[in-house]
Amino acid sequence: MATYPGRVSEVRLGLGGELQALIACPPAAVPPAGRYMSARAPAEADAPLATPLFLTQPVQGGFWAASPWPPSWIPGTELVLRGPLGRGFDLPQSVSRLALAALGASPARLLPLALAAVERNCAVTLFTTAPLPGLASNIEIFPLDALGEALSWPDLLAIDLPLERLPSLRTLLGLSATQLLPCSAQVLLDTPLPCAGIGECGACAVPSRRGTRLACVDGPVFSLEGLEW
Repeated sequence: MATYPGRVSEVRLGLGGELQALIACPPAAVPPAGRYMSARAPAEADAPLATPLFLTQPVQGGFWAASPWPPSWIPGTELVLRGPLGRGFDLPQSVSRLALAALGASPARLLPLALAAVERNCAVTLFTTAPLPGLASNIEIFPLDALGEALSWPDLLAIDLPLERLPSLRTLLGLSATQLLPCSAQVLLDTPLPCAGIGECGACAVPSRRGTRLACVDGPVFSLEGLEW
């Protein structure tokens, strides 16, 4: 797996009020939507785990990374990046209507997929509780409680969801125990990725219809129909 030099060059408040870090790096070290880079700070040799960095916005010379990351990472912190790792979102050419649902703390990790869809002239709707001033005007924003009534609209539903909330996803979507989701769906699971696929430690185990999967290598984006939920 390739490694790249990186550097924290700036920290800002994102659209949803969460902290984001600007990572200066080569173009090949910018992860696609839903995939991640494993990052370490060489100056913190005693840090036991790497930090997964997810794209929220690509920029010239690097990318804005969604939180969280270690509070010791301040502008100027040098990093070693490994990746991109895992499986990310797949936006088929047939998709013309994309819905995104931020069922975690922030929609930041969904925004790269939204921007990619807009560039392809897809209609994009984001369901979230986060305030998003300044978002592109061609992305419609609705409250999360409107999601259940809109499930028949999209060709594809992309969800950002904490892994521990997967068993309650039907309730969150307003579906009964036997009701089928009327559209295709992909879910980006928010879970610790402590070994970043090196040790297969099992900390990111995900229940699927074909047994246990690991979010660090088989995800963190999964087709929803393949999961036990």
